Amino acid sequence: MNASTDIPDLRRRDVRRRLDSAASSFDTADFVHGLTRDGLLERLRPMTVDAAVVVDLGAATGSAVPLLRRRFRHARVIAVDSSEAMLHAARSKRGLLSKQREVQADAAALPFANGSVDVFFSNLMLPWLDRPDAVFAEVARVLRRDGLFAFATLGPDSLVEIREAWRTVDGGEHVRQFPDMHDVGDALVRAGLRDPVLDVDRLTVNFQNSEALFRDLSAVGARNSLRQRQAGLMGRGRFRRFIDALFAEGTGCSITFELVYGHCWGGEVRRTGAEIAVDAGKIPLRRQ
Repeated sequence: MNASTDIPDLRRRDVRRRLDSAASSFDTADFVHGLTRDGLLERLRPMTVDAAVVVDLGAATGSAVPLLRRRFRHARVIAVDSSEAMLHAARSKRGLLSKQREVQADAAALPFANGSVDVFFSNLMLPWLDRPDAVFAEVARVLRRDGLFAFATLGPDSLVEIREAWRTVDGGEHVRQFPDMHDVGDALVRAGLRDPVLDVDRLTVNFQNSEALFRDLSAVGARNSLRQRQAGLMGRGRFRRFIDALFAEGTGCSITFELVYGHCWGGEVRRTGAEIAVDAGKIPLRRQ
């Protein structure tokens, strides 16, 4: 999070463009996304929630939607994402009689009425945001009292090897700094959400060469969208020095992901003036 300035860390247009471009390849390299999705669902197992409306917030290509339908059998599941191409991929996976729906929306400006959602499920959406506060405020507004918000995100030790390799080359910004889990918990409470519980796991992924690393990063849209990144093309010399630092032993490299899982509960619905919103449970069926 960029607490010292109001200037966003990320270029939102670049983020959306990268996600749109990655929609067709996302499922080929979403192993981290799949791991956190399954870890988040496992953490939901002991929780009892009477859910009529479930929102997959930052749904990407919708891989979690059938699993959420299975977990909440009587609920309508709504896939929300800012990327039209991602939602198109999600839509292509569902059957004609499915209770799944897709809504393109900014997570910080949800088109749903106050207290109209029972469960928010958000898998690795937060790393694509500048700050979670605005999204948490929207979740707090839309989530019913005692509704559940469950999420997975990345902690500050994620991609540390890439960050350190770049530091041997220049002082530019190449990898964003993800917020600490305590900062995330504080932001949840500020938004009016209750009783946050967070835990951390770690994943190490081995890559044999730089081609495999950047192929997978590109496939899921995870390339540099930082506002502070250097403009223009990067010289071959600097990039070669970065690769040599990252693959110093010549036998591959290991990349760390700090996986943060969390859940919390809805509090009082916060009224926010004259907004146009719909009850998420009354979104009509869409026939194709």
